Parts: sequence; structure tokens; C-alpha cells
Amino acid sequence: MTLSDYRLVYVAPRSGVGGVGDYADDFSVAVRPHFREVVEYRHDGPGSDSVRDILAHRRAIQKLVDDPERTIVHCELSGGSVVPFWATRRLTGNPRVTATVHDPPGLVWWPARTKFLAGRKILNHGIHYPLRSLWRRLERAAAGERTFFALTKAGADSLAREYPAATATASTLFVPERPNIMAAEERPLAIGLFGLVYRGKGFDQIQQLRDALPREIAIRVAGRGTEQLPPVDGVEIVGEVNGPDEDAFFASVRALVVPYGRRTIYGDAFPASSVVTRAIAYQTPIVCMKYGALAESDGGAVVVDGGIDDVADAAATLVTDTVALARLRREVETLRTANTPMLVVDDFLSAWKVTPSLAAARVTNPTASLRGVGRG
Repeated sequence: MTLSDYRLVYVAPRSGVGGVGDYADDFSVAVRPHFREVVEYRHDGPGSDSVRDILAHRRAIQKLVDDPERTIVHCELSGGSVVPFWATRRLTGNPRVTATVHDPPGLVWWPARTKFLAGRKILNHGIHYPLRSLWRRLERAAAGERTFFALTKAGADSLAREYPAATATASTLFVPERPNIMAAEERPLAIGLFGLVYRGKGFDQIQQLRDALPREIAIRVAGRGTEQLPPVDGVEIVGEVNGPDEDAFFASVRALVVPYGRRTIYGDAFPASSVVTRAIAYQTPIVCMKYGALAESDGGAVVVDGGIDDVADAAATLVTDTVALARLRREVETLRTANTPMLVVDDFLSAWKVTPSLAAARVTNPTASLRGVGRG
């Protein structure tokens, strides 16, 4: 099978629509040289589409499958992503359909969350939570024998358990290209929190983190939505940063703290963290809780089995020990080199080149051991 003979129809959120939209920008660039043609079909974020809109998306995607035997349809599935879930199901001509699952083990978690339900939180959960086993059966039926990619090993294992007829392939979340900045041990004595503000990311624990840290260690917080966080004495809230401002933020902290916790009442989830890969891109060590896929780190991180006070203790120990900080920084630099988009995409190319009927193994991990580093 030669991919240069194939068209790839790539179904993904629009650029800037959350972390998955940003991921899709880099992914499309990385895979484009390997196919005869890559046609991008971009859609709005979760909760933006009605049933009628989804049907229109399906018709549009179907038109892009000009030769089913020489077409691969690949989509990005995350929590609430009903457009790719429904619009790529049972396409005429039976083209090969694969997907990257960003929040395993659920493919979409809320299959009925259209625009109507998105504005009615209680009703949405009332429909999905009590019937979650039924909805998972629907996801399993939709999955069939497809190939799914997870961006963590834990995520791939969870997909294999939930969708036994499918093939689950473990890859990793690639590290975006960012400029070199000063070594972590030479930066100001500060820790950082970074990312999009939503439940479970740990931003609600900033006050507790500040109280537990020595006052001489500064805390800087940046990312979409952080400007709306309540002020905390001794914490600098920067807000959303891009380009040179993002460079400057990471150059102002010695380590990034990732205090994620359990985020869903629906059960454990094993997402990869784009925040962690952004830290790696900026050669910045990480301090995180031992939660889900975050525990998979093979280097460049201090993984804490405890609560926010334990995280504070570990962060304080790290950023005041320049020798330990330099060692972790070197590990992060190794990860940065190993997990570029052009290298990580080989995981997908290898799986796509395998004829589905010959894919006997249900869980595969084509990556070298180094490529598992920094997941979470």
C-alpha cells in the first residue's frame, strides 16, 4: 500500500478551536507530503451544530470521498465532537475511516450533544449520565473495526478495553516548534501555570498553592481565560499569550506546575496534555500530579503522588536546586527533539499502510521507548 496514491480527507476543528484545532494545524502540515492529496474539512467546536448541520456535514464529507478504495478519512474525536462522530459513520463506498481519540476511552462522551443540548447543561447530563452504558454501546457499535489512535499509552489501553473489535494504536502528542530560550536554571525564581481555564485544570487551587509555597518563589499564570480568574496576592495573572508574549512567559518561570485532577463524573479519562508539550517545546521541566496519563512521563518531570501541598513541596525543591533543574531540563530537550510533528506522524503512516484485514493485533505501539516520554 502506497499512501502517495491515496487522498486523505481530514476532518478536524477549525484552527484556534481549542487545543484540538491547534493540534490539527500542525498535524495537517506533517501528513501532507505523504499523500497524493490532503483535503481538510474543518468544522466548528463542540455544541455548535444542529442535527440539520450534522447531516449537511455528512453530505459534504461524502462528496470528498471521490474514490473510496483510494481514500482514507481521518478525524479528530474529543469530548462533545458530534460532527466527526456522526458525519463519518457508514459513508457510502465504505472508505477506510480512522480517528485520533483525544479523551479516551470515550470517543465523544455525549453523542447527543447538539447545539440544542449544548445550551442546556442539566438536560444534557440528564440524557447522557443515567444512560451512559447505553451511549457507550452506541459508541462501540459506531467504532466497529476502525483504527483509533490515542496520544498516550494509557489512552490506547483504555480504547482496547472499551472497543475490542477496533485496533488501538498508541502514539504521543507532538511537541510544537518554539524558539530556544534561556536555560531553566538561569530563569527567575518562579513557577508557572498555563493553559485554557476549565474545570479540572487546577486553576481553582492557585490560592492553596500560593499559601504552601515560600514567598520568594513567584507564581505566574497564563492562558486563555486566566484573565478572568479572581486575583490572588502574590500571583501574577498574565492572561492569554501568543508569539513573543508566550516566549516571554516561559522564559520567566523555571518549571511548569500541572495540578490536574479527576475531571469527569463519567469515569476516568486519559487525555494527553498540550500544556505539557508546550512546556517541553520551551525546554521547561514539569511538576504534575500522578493522575491518568500524566503518570506516563519517562523524563523531564517530577510526578507527585499526592495533593496540591505535595505538589508545592516538590516544585519548591526543584526550582531551588539548580543541579536537579538542569538535569530535568536536559531530559526535556531530548523529548523536544524526539517528538517533533514530522517524527510522530510516522506512527500514523505506519498504521495507515497496514491493510485493515491484516491488522491482527488490537493494541499496537509502533513507537520507540523514547517516544513515550512526556505523555500526559
